[in-house]
Amino acid sequence: MLMPKRTKYRKHMRGRMSGVETRGAQVQFGEIGLQALEPAWITSRQIEAARKAMSRSVRKGGQLWIRLFPDKSVSKKPAETRMGSGKGNPEFWVAVVRPGKVLFEMSGVEGKEARESMRLAAQKLPIKCRVVERHLGGS
Repeated sequence: MLMPKRTKYRKHMRGRMSGVETRGAQVQFGEIGLQALEPAWITSRQIEAARKAMSRSVRKGGQLWIRLFPDKSVSKKPAETRMGSGKGNPEFWVAVVRPGKVLFEMSGVEGKEARESMRLAAQKLPIKCRVVERHLGGS
């Protein structure tokens, strides 16, 4: 399970997910990628499920890059607890994803097979995604 080794703060504020991703929006490492089309919190379990689905689909071939990391803790209070008495304990970890972010990348796999494995990974995620390919040349 993905989780940070250490963080500056144990508990995070919720924050906002407005706007679009500008920095992680292009395929950088592989030849084909899975791009988010909606904002969301993606949990470490969802990332792991998508990773397993992709690696099973392509078996031993190809190389895979995970372009997101769950570094935000989400706290929850126990069930049937009265209001007040502080913030709950961290329960799980999420990655904040904005539209345009490339979540996974793959190379060394034939195009049709890679697209199919990306489609399987997208089914494990709580958001709409699209398969994008690397554009060579230009910038």
